Amino acid sequence: MSVQSTLGPPLHPAVRFMRVTVAVQAAVILAQAFTAGLLLSSVPEGRTLHSALTGAVLLAVVANLVAAALVWRRGGGSPRVVAQSVPMVVFTVLQAALGATHVRELHVPLGVLMFGASVMLAMRVWSAGDGTAR
Repeated sequence: MSVQSTLGPPLHPAVRFMRVTVAVQAAVILAQAFTAGLLLSSVPEGRTLHSALTGAVLLAVVANLVAAALVWRRGGGSPRVVAQSVPMVVFTVLQAALGATHVRELHVPLGVLMFGASVMLAMRVWSAGDGTAR
């Protein structure tokens, strides 16, 4: 029995891309939480790092949305993954605006929500055998 037959069919490149983007998205949002802690602890570099990661988060969520659309459009993916990826882009833009205007009362809980949603999406994508997350 070959290794390939025990692992199942190879994943479509779009599925691999989505798995990578959703993992990067969760990691970058987690990094944002660490830099937020630095910022709230009055570490001088905290504000700079937190602001710099904003672009990385936006890039990660947009890349994940593109990957979700590619998986869905190839015919094997669930449109639910796209529907769950769209709010992440909206939340990221809202987060940037709330952070820039220093509205911590909404900025911090929305960040927690975004991380939780990102982890849930990652679990959904990675637990599906073929990555289609039906």
